[in-house]
Amino acid sequence: MKHFGDDLAAAVEEAGTPTLVGLDPRWELLPECLTVGDIDGWSVRATAYEKFCRAVIDVVAPLVPAVKPQAAFFEELGPAGMTALANVIAYAREQGLLVILDGKRNDIGSTAEAYAHGLLGRDGQSAWEADGLTVSPYLGADSLQPFINVASERGAGLFVLVKTSNPGSHMLQDQQLSEGTVYRRVASYVEEQSQLTCGERGYGIVGAVVGATYPEQLAELRTAMPQTWFLVPGFGSQGGTAQDVASAFDARGLGAIVNSSRAIIFAHRREEYKDRFGEARWEEAVEAATREMIAQLRAETLAGKLAN
Repeated sequence: MKHFGDDLAAAVEEAGTPTLVGLDPRWELLPECLTVGDIDGWSVRATAYEKFCRAVIDVVAPLVPAVKPQAAFFEELGPAGMTALANVIAYAREQGLLVILDGKRNDIGSTAEAYAHGLLGRDGQSAWEADGLTVSPYLGADSLQPFINVASERGAGLFVLVKTSNPGSHMLQDQQLSEGTVYRRVASYVEEQSQLTCGERGYGIVGAVVGATYPEQLAELRTAMPQTWFLVPGFGSQGGTAQDVASAFDARGLGAIVNSSRAIIFAHRREEYKDRFGEARWEEAVEAATREMIAQLRAETLAGKLAN
């Protein structure tokens, strides 16, 4: 029986890095070679998104353990976009990558079950065949249990929003309860579920989204959640650095995957790569940015142990 926590540890160790590449295609940022000609219609844009993401996957598959498609950018394009997303997920799987779908789903009862059954589980277990899924906890424990049940049955995983990277997260997540902040209450629940689903490598299948832009809280939560995988957004374009995420890892260099989206997939627009590669060599810019992130994490965090 597959176990997401163990499978993620194995994938991170095999790649030698916890780098997670976010697939967030945006029309206005795509390389010009993908947007020339007839640009009218959702299907045209969806085709460009798929072509772009496939090319990114070709570059990063030998370097990283997983990718994280952001469903919103595909959903924006309607049915054509959803077909493109399905094709991107399938292609990433063909290239040996774990796929964490960033959908931030949730609801109650049978609706939550439908989301879980449709999205989680590969090898014919679900229509979308994602290895993992981001979910929101703010409908309560009964809304999360269907996802946990399905993930357990299918060897899949979840990442629950605990302390997110956006500046406005404090409005709700930092509010004080009698037993501490809201995010600490959610963290406690997630850690309980991780302990209940713990695998051979010491981590459960219920992970937490904890932003790189809040390094003090990240360190606090690592201590409070020793058996929980962290998905750490906010690296790169949002300002998070390797030093900011250093506390996310355990002594083995495991326990966290660090996401970068725009800073990698649109690296050809960054000042340090623009003149060096330009639009025509955008894939080389993606590779250079990915390798740069890998090197930074190895040099400044315990993830460097993975390369030994």
